[in-house]
Amino acid sequence: MMWLLRFLLFALIIFLIYTTVRYLLNPKRKLELAHEQRRYYFLDDQNNVRKNFLITYKGVLFEGEKYLGTTDNAFEVISIFVWPRSTSALKGMVREDFHFIEKKITEQYPNARVDWKSPIKEFMEKGHSSTTPFGDLI
Repeated sequence: MMWLLRFLLFALIIFLIYTTVRYLLNPKRKLELAHEQRRYYFLDDQNNVRKNFLITYKGVLFEGEKYLGTTDNAFEVISIFVWPRSTSALKGMVREDFHFIEKKITEQYPNARVDWKSPIKEFMEKGHSSTTPFGDLI
Protein backbone atom coordinates (compact mmCIF):
# COMPACT_ATOMS: atom_id res chain seq x y z
CA MET A 1 0.00 0.00 0.00
CA MET A 2 2.84 2.37 0.83
CA TRP A 3 4.51 1.85 -2.55
CA LEU A 4 1.25 2.72 -4.32
CA LEU A 5 1.03 5.99 -2.38
CA ARG A 6 4.66 6.81 -3.25
CA PHE A 7 4.02 6.02 -6.91
CA LEU A 8 0.94 8.31 -7.02
CA LEU A 9 2.87 11.12 -5.33
CA PHE A 10 5.74 10.69 -7.80
CA ALA A 11 3.28 10.72 -10.74
CA LEU A 12 1.65 13.88 -9.38
CA ILE A 13 5.02 15.64 -9.10
CA ILE A 14 5.97 14.62 -12.65
CA PHE A 15 2.59 15.84 -13.93
CA LEU A 16 2.98 19.22 -12.19
CA ILE A 17 6.48 19.68 -13.61
CA TYR A 18 5.24 18.76 -17.08
CA THR A 19 2.30 21.20 -17.00
CA THR A 20 4.52 24.00 -15.64
CA VAL A 21 7.09 23.56 -18.40
CA ARG A 22 4.34 23.34 -21.01
CA TYR A 23 2.79 26.56 -19.69
CA LEU A 24 6.12 28.40 -19.69
CA LEU A 25 6.92 27.36 -23.27
CA ASN A 26 3.47 28.16 -24.65
CA PRO A 27 3.86 30.55 -27.63
CA LYS A 28 0.54 32.29 -26.93
CA ARG A 29 1.74 33.15 -23.43
CA LYS A 30 4.99 34.52 -24.88
CA LEU A 31 2.97 36.66 -27.30
CA GLU A 32 0.81 38.06 -24.50
CA LEU A 33 3.87 38.78 -22.38
CA ALA A 34 5.63 40.58 -25.24
CA HIS A 35 2.44 42.53 -25.95
CA GLU A 36 2.23 43.68 -22.33
CA GLN A 37 5.92 44.62 -22.29
CA ARG A 38 5.58 46.43 -25.66
CA ARG A 39 8.25 44.23 -27.27
CA TYR A 40 8.43 42.59 -30.70
CA TYR A 41 7.23 39.00 -31.03
CA PHE A 42 6.25 37.01 -34.13
CA LEU A 43 3.87 34.07 -33.63
CA ASP A 44 3.38 31.94 -36.71
CA ASP A 45 2.91 28.37 -37.82
CA GLN A 46 4.82 28.38 -41.11
CA ASN A 47 3.69 24.86 -41.95
CA ASN A 48 0.03 25.88 -41.89
CA VAL A 49 -0.71 28.43 -44.61
CA ARG A 50 -4.36 28.71 -43.60
CA LYS A 51 -3.50 29.90 -40.09
CA ASN A 52 -2.96 33.64 -39.68
CA PHE A 53 0.11 34.92 -37.88
CA LEU A 54 0.27 37.44 -35.05
CA ILE A 55 2.88 40.13 -34.48
CA THR A 56 3.15 42.39 -31.50
CA TYR A 57 5.30 45.50 -31.68
CA LYS A 58 5.32 48.55 -29.40
CA GLY A 59 2.13 47.41 -27.71
CA VAL A 60 0.16 46.98 -30.95
CA LEU A 61 -1.11 43.57 -32.00
CA PHE A 62 -1.13 42.92 -35.75
CA GLU A 63 -2.67 40.00 -37.59
CA GLY A 64 -1.48 38.78 -40.97
CA GLU A 65 -3.29 36.64 -43.49
CA LYS A 66 -1.18 34.51 -45.83
CA TYR A 67 -2.08 33.56 -49.39
CA LEU A 68 -0.45 30.69 -51.25
CA GLY A 69 0.65 31.04 -54.86
CA THR A 70 3.28 29.87 -57.30
CA THR A 71 6.83 31.09 -57.69
CA ASP A 72 9.35 29.93 -60.27
CA ASN A 73 10.30 26.88 -58.22
CA ALA A 74 7.47 25.97 -55.86
CA PHE A 75 4.23 26.87 -54.16
CA GLU A 76 5.01 29.59 -51.63
CA VAL A 77 3.28 32.32 -49.68
CA ILE A 78 3.19 35.16 -52.21
CA SER A 79 0.83 37.66 -50.64
CA ILE A 80 0.27 38.79 -47.08
CA PHE A 81 -2.32 41.23 -45.76
CA VAL A 82 -1.60 42.79 -42.38
CA TRP A 83 -3.90 44.83 -40.16
CA PRO A 84 -3.95 45.99 -36.55
CA ARG A 85 -6.37 44.35 -34.16
CA SER A 86 -7.09 47.75 -32.63
CA THR A 87 -6.58 50.92 -34.63
CA SER A 88 -6.62 53.06 -31.49
CA ALA A 89 -3.41 51.36 -30.35
CA LEU A 90 -1.55 52.79 -33.37
CA LYS A 91 -1.11 56.14 -31.61
CA GLY A 92 2.53 57.17 -31.66
CA MET A 93 3.68 54.73 -34.34
CA VAL A 94 5.77 56.14 -37.17
CA ARG A 95 6.48 54.98 -40.73
CA GLU A 96 9.77 53.31 -39.69
CA ASP A 97 7.84 51.02 -37.33
CA PHE A 98 5.76 49.70 -40.21
CA HIS A 99 8.88 49.26 -42.35
CA PHE A 100 10.44 47.26 -39.49
CA ILE A 101 7.39 44.97 -39.38
CA GLU A 102 7.49 44.53 -43.17
CA LYS A 103 11.17 43.64 -42.96
CA LYS A 104 10.51 41.00 -40.30
CA ILE A 105 7.68 39.50 -42.35
CA THR A 106 9.81 39.34 -45.50
CA GLU A 107 12.54 37.58 -43.50
CA GLN A 108 10.03 34.80 -42.81
CA TYR A 109 8.40 34.92 -46.25
CA PRO A 110 10.92 36.26 -48.79
CA ASN A 111 8.66 35.71 -51.82
CA ALA A 112 5.66 37.49 -50.33
CA ARG A 113 4.37 40.96 -51.04
CA VAL A 114 3.15 42.66 -47.86
CA ASP A 115 0.00 44.75 -48.15
CA TRP A 116 -1.44 46.77 -45.30
CA LYS A 117 -5.13 47.20 -44.69
CA SER A 118 -6.73 50.51 -43.84
CA PRO A 119 -5.77 52.91 -42.14
CA ILE A 120 -2.11 51.92 -42.39
CA LYS A 121 -2.36 51.52 -46.17
CA GLU A 122 -3.36 55.15 -46.60
CA PHE A 123 -0.66 56.28 -44.15
CA MET A 124 2.06 54.39 -46.03
CA GLU A 125 0.85 55.64 -49.44
CA LYS A 126 0.77 59.22 -48.20
CA GLY A 127 4.45 58.98 -47.35
CA HIS A 128 5.35 57.82 -50.88
CA SER A 129 3.53 60.60 -52.71
CA SER A 130 5.66 63.39 -54.15
CA THR A 131 3.10 66.07 -53.50
CA THR A 132 1.76 66.83 -50.08
CA PRO A 133 -1.14 69.01 -49.13
CA PHE A 134 0.07 72.42 -48.03
CA GLY A 135 3.49 71.59 -49.53
CA ASP A 136 3.68 74.93 -51.24
CA LEU A 137 3.06 76.75 -47.94
CA ILE A 138 6.06 75.25 -46.19
